[in-house]
Amino acid sequence: MGVSSRTAFQFAAIVAMGGFIFGLDAALISGTVRFVTAEFGLNDLQLGSVVSAPGFGVLFALIAAGPLCDRIGRKYTLIIIAALYVLSAVFSVIAPSYEALVAARFIGGLAFASLSLASMYIGEIAPADMRGKLVSMNQITIVVGLTAAYFFNYFLLELAGSGAQWVQTVGLQQNLWRWMLGVEILPALVWLLLLLRIPESPRWLIAKNRIDDAKHALQRLVPAEKVEENLAAIRNAVHGEVLAPSFAKQFSMLFDSRLKRAMIVGLAFAIVQPITGVNAILFYAPMVFEQTGVGTNAAFMQTIIVGLVSLVFTVVALSCIDKFGRRPLVIVGLLWSVLSLFMCFWAFNEATYLLEASHLAELAGTLDQAQLGALQNMVGVQYNSDLEYKAALALNLGAESARAHEGVLIQLAATMNGWLVILGIIGFIAAFHLSIGPIMWVVFSEIVPIHVRGVAIPMFAFVTSLVSFFVQKLFPWQLNVMGAAEIFLFYCLSGAAGLVLLWWFLPETKGKTIEQIADGLAGEQPASSRMSTTAN
Repeated sequence: MGVSSRTAFQFAAIVAMGGFIFGLDAALISGTVRFVTAEFGLNDLQLGSVVSAPGFGVLFALIAAGPLCDRIGRKYTLIIIAALYVLSAVFSVIAPSYEALVAARFIGGLAFASLSLASMYIGEIAPADMRGKLVSMNQITIVVGLTAAYFFNYFLLELAGSGAQWVQTVGLQQNLWRWMLGVEILPALVWLLLLLRIPESPRWLIAKNRIDDAKHALQRLVPAEKVEENLAAIRNAVHGEVLAPSFAKQFSMLFDSRLKRAMIVGLAFAIVQPITGVNAILFYAPMVFEQTGVGTNAAFMQTIIVGLVSLVFTVVALSCIDKFGRRPLVIVGLLWSVLSLFMCFWAFNEATYLLEASHLAELAGTLDQAQLGALQNMVGVQYNSDLEYKAALALNLGAESARAHEGVLIQLAATMNGWLVILGIIGFIAAFHLSIGPIMWVVFSEIVPIHVRGVAIPMFAFVTSLVSFFVQKLFPWQLNVMGAAEIFLFYCLSGAAGLVLLWWFLPETKGKTIEQIADGLAGEQPASSRMSTTAN
């Protein structure tokens, strides 16, 4: 690797660190839901608001980020985003109320635009032969951040229960969820400081006619003898982009019949990726695992497995995408996802819940005498669903007390194939990160012709973020209204619908230019029909 390649790698790594912060922000909240609910007395929709607030904030960020980075530059927009991450983490830690916590996390959501801006910046400063690898760093750092968050949550939970004197002194046990969210502060601050070292995008500088500044930036990115050559190439490319259609014209072009299949594929990906429930599982991971009756500590431990599986299969996907193609990975991954989600549905659907007298003795150190007396009404009664059991707990203990002790009460009473759920969830996470997780963004960048890309890709991202927001917002409410079995059945059927759509419409784009892909989508018959014709 030459000096310029090492420099490009260094700057790309700094910018891609935003993906790590995003992963931390997204997954740290999963460990706090029980504690935040208990401290602020939240109902299901309020808890959903705490978790989904960043998903709401990113909707506004997606609208503002593009114009902002065009106005002030990629570098300074990224610096503002890093500062928002720091502010969000600090305000989350000190939040005195539910409303303040939602507001702090909303600020963090405004920073989620870092994902698209990081890819944009890296793509503009990377050498052509390294662009694909450097842009893919963003996806890897996101998953590393998710995995690190699960490790930190489990570590802090175990530390809080250690009984060490210093743990009591620093208030870790009493403020566990605040310590969990505080993990984000240091890496966000480090990222902010590192961003001060990166150069501005030469492409943006030339577009602003700041030629001397562009030369200085290129001198940090390419060998001295290639500065003028790169400068001329970028100037020619930027001149061509100035002649591109306006935003309004691009938007009207989306309704061209030649773009019909591309729009169907893009919107199918944008909806199917979040509606299969991946963010509900990742953001509420301990709560999901608690439903199997494994207990709180074991549930936190299993989230680490989820993080490691995510990391491994993301690496596998990025190494296989140019070897096997997009379409096979998407079809296989969605089929695997559907089967895994059905396993979860089946296990929860067959579960029963029965409190016995011996269980009350085990609860003596957890519940007071009045609460234990109230549970006597449930001893020996078998409940055939989690909905029935939770309703009985709320009736006898009161909704707030039942929610606070739900994990241990399910652990004692549940009779179900918990391993089937665990294998189903791990299988789904593996399939997701092998297919529609990372490949969605690759397909977005390939199926849309250059002349409408500036409108179509942000629109797909907005749809994905909107669906993701509602999935996160409604999950706690769905869990207590629909039940775990019905939720997983809904995710399973959504994945099946996506599988049918993408089987029918998704072409193979491996090894084709954007122009070839556009011509194919405009004129070819659906992929499944082509396969049948070829077979005959």
